[in-house]
Amino acid sequence: MKNLYAWLLLLLLVLTTGATAQILEPVKFKSEFIRISDTEDEIIFTALIAPGWHVYSTDLPEGGPVSATFNVDLLEGAELTGKLLPRGNEVTAFNKVFEMELRYFENAAVFVQPVRITGPAYRIEGYLEYGACDNESCLPPTKVEVTFEGKGVERPAEEAETALQSEVTPVTPGNKLPLEPVFNRPQVSRGEPVDWWEPVIGELHALGETTSTAYRTWIYIFLIGLAGGFLALFTPCVWPVIPLTVSFFLKRSKDKKKGIRDAWTYGISIVIIYVTLGIAITAIFGASALNALSTNVIFNIFFFLMLLVFAISFFGAFDIRLPSSWSSAVDNKAEQTGRMLSIFLMAFTLALVSFSCTGPIIGFLLVEVSTTGSIVAPAIGMLGFAVALALPFTLLVLFPSWLKTMPKSGGWMNVVKVVLGFLELAFALKFLSVADLAYGWSILDRETFLALWIVIFALLGIYLLGKIKFPHDDMDTRVSVPRFFMALISLAFAVYMVPGLWGAPLKAVSAFAPPLSTQDFSLYENEVHAKFNDYDRGMEYARQHRKPVMIDFTGYGCVNCRKMELAVWTDDKVRDILNNEYVLITLYVDNKELLPEPVKIEENGTQRTLRTVGDKWSYLQRVKFGANAQPFYVLVDNEGKPLNRSHAYDENINKYVDFLQTGLKNYENR
Repeated sequence: MKNLYAWLLLLLLVLTTGATAQILEPVKFKSEFIRISDTEDEIIFTALIAPGWHVYSTDLPEGGPVSATFNVDLLEGAELTGKLLPRGNEVTAFNKVFEMELRYFENAAVFVQPVRITGPAYRIEGYLEYGACDNESCLPPTKVEVTFEGKGVERPAEEAETALQSEVTPVTPGNKLPLEPVFNRPQVSRGEPVDWWEPVIGELHALGETTSTAYRTWIYIFLIGLAGGFLALFTPCVWPVIPLTVSFFLKRSKDKKKGIRDAWTYGISIVIIYVTLGIAITAIFGASALNALSTNVIFNIFFFLMLLVFAISFFGAFDIRLPSSWSSAVDNKAEQTGRMLSIFLMAFTLALVSFSCTGPIIGFLLVEVSTTGSIVAPAIGMLGFAVALALPFTLLVLFPSWLKTMPKSGGWMNVVKVVLGFLELAFALKFLSVADLAYGWSILDRETFLALWIVIFALLGIYLLGKIKFPHDDMDTRVSVPRFFMALISLAFAVYMVPGLWGAPLKAVSAFAPPLSTQDFSLYENEVHAKFNDYDRGMEYARQHRKPVMIDFTGYGCVNCRKMELAVWTDDKVRDILNNEYVLITLYVDNKELLPEPVKIEENGTQRTLRTVGDKWSYLQRVKFGANAQPFYVLVDNEGKPLNRSHAYDENINKYVDFLQTGLKNYENR
C-alpha cells in the first residue's frame, strides 16, 4: 500500500511539473583557459545539453537563429587570433521555417576561441553568446560570462588558469531583485511612482498557468496512434481475424473465466509487442536522431518515396507482405509451448500476418511522431495503436453477443484501404516539400502543393461516390449513406483549399503546406502589428489611455512565434481583440541593438551585464514573470499586475480567444 501511495505521489508531481511558467535550464556550460604554447592559447567552452534541445553553431546565415559568438569587454595583454570555432558532432539539417540549412549540437557542444598572450600579465573579460531551442520553444540569446587573468608568457604552460563556471541562474517566486538601480521607475501624471518591473510570479501562480505543451503533445501522439489502430481494425488483414480469434478463445476452455483471462492475455500481448517496437525504434536511433532525420533532406525524400509506395500498395497495385515462413514458424512454435506463451505467439502471428495493412499505418505514425524529438513519442504512439487494435479482441470475449452485430467482411474493407492510400499520398507531399525547399527546385511552391492536395481530395470524394474503381473494388455501384457523407467532407475540404491558391492562410493545413513566402501570387494582407516594442513606453501609453496590455515576448529566430502569428493572430476575432482592446507590446529578446551603456545587475547573487535591448527584455521576462522561453504571452493591467495566467505555444484559436477575453473580464472587474 505504501508503494501505491508513493507512485500516486510521483504521478501527481509529474502532472503538476511544467504546469506553470518556469525558468528553463536545458544547457549547462563550463569554461577553461588552456596554454597550448608560449604563442598559442585557447578558451574552451564545453556544454551539456538536455535531451530534445539543441545549441546552434557559429556563422549561421543571416536571417536565421542566434549564432554562437565570443564577445570581448576587456582585453589586456592578450589578443584574439581567430573566430570562435565549433568542435564535436555537429548536425546539419534543413529548417523549412527559416528556409535554410542550420547547424547545431545535441547532447554536448564544444566551442574554442583561439587567443595569444602578448604581455607579462593578461586579463580577459568577455562572454560566449549562444541560442538554444527545442521543438516547442527557444531561449533568448544566453551569455556565458568569463574572466581570466594571470601571468604572461613567462608562466609555464602547466599552470593554466581554470575559468569560473557560468550558468543561467533560476529566479524563485519570492526573489526580490534590485531593479531600481537598473531602470528608473516611470512617473505618472499625478507624480506617483509605478513599478512596472515589480515581480508578479506569485500572482501568476495564484491564477494558474497553462498546461505543459509537452504533456499536450504526448496526448496528441497517443490519440494519433489510437486513430491509426482503429483504422487498422477495418482493413482486410485484421477485421476477418477478429471473430475467428474470439470464437477460438470462447471454445478453447469450458471455463468462461479462463477464456476471459486468455483474451486479456492476448490483448496485453498485442500492446507489449507494439510498444516494444516503439521503444526499439528510439533505442536504435535515439529521440534526437529521429528528430534530425525528420528535418534531413535525404531522409525527407526517403519518407516521401516510402509513403508513395505505401499509397500505391493500398490502391491495389501490390501487397507488402513479410515472408510467410516467419508467420508459419511462429504459429508452429505456439502449438509447442505453454498456454501463456502460446497466446503471446498468437498475438505475434497476428502482427506478422496483418503487416501488409498495418505496416503503412505504423510507418506513417512513426515518421510523424519522430518530429517531436521526444524519447517516449514512438512508444506512446505505439501504445495508442496497440490499445485500439487489442480492444475488440478483449471486449468481444467479455460480451460475445456483440459478435452478431459486427458488419460482415466485404468490399467495404478495400474502400478503407484505398481511402488510406489517398491520405498516405497527400502526406507524402509534406516530406517532398521539405526537400524541394532545401534544393531550391521551386517545383512544389505553396500554390503547387495546394493544387495537388485539391486534386487528391477531390479524387477521393469522387472515388467515394463510386465514380472511380481500383483493382480490388467490387462492382457494386451503390453508395452507402456513411460513404456519401465521407465523399461530401472530402469534396468540401478540396473546395476549402481553393482560396489558398490566391494567398488565403488556410489554418487547417498551415502545418503541412509550404510557407506563404513561397507563394508567387498573394492577395492576402491580414497581419497584426504591435503598437510598441518598448515596455516602459507601452505601459505609459496604456496608463494614459486606461487600457489593458498584452506583452508578447518573442524572438527574430523563434519558429513557433511565427507559427502563432500566422495561425492564431490572423483569426478575425483574435485580430480584432488585439488591435482594439489591448495595447500590444512586442519585445524581442534577441534584439542586438546596444543599450546606451552596459548595465550591471545582480540576479540571485550572480552579477550579470545587460548590453543589448534584447538582454533587457529577457531580464524583464525572467525577473517579472519567472520565465525565459518564447513565445510567451502575458496579460497585465496598466500597473503591471497580471490579468490571467500566461499563454505559450498553442495554435488552438478558441483557447487563445478565451485567454484574451478572460483578461478583459478581469480588467473590467478591477
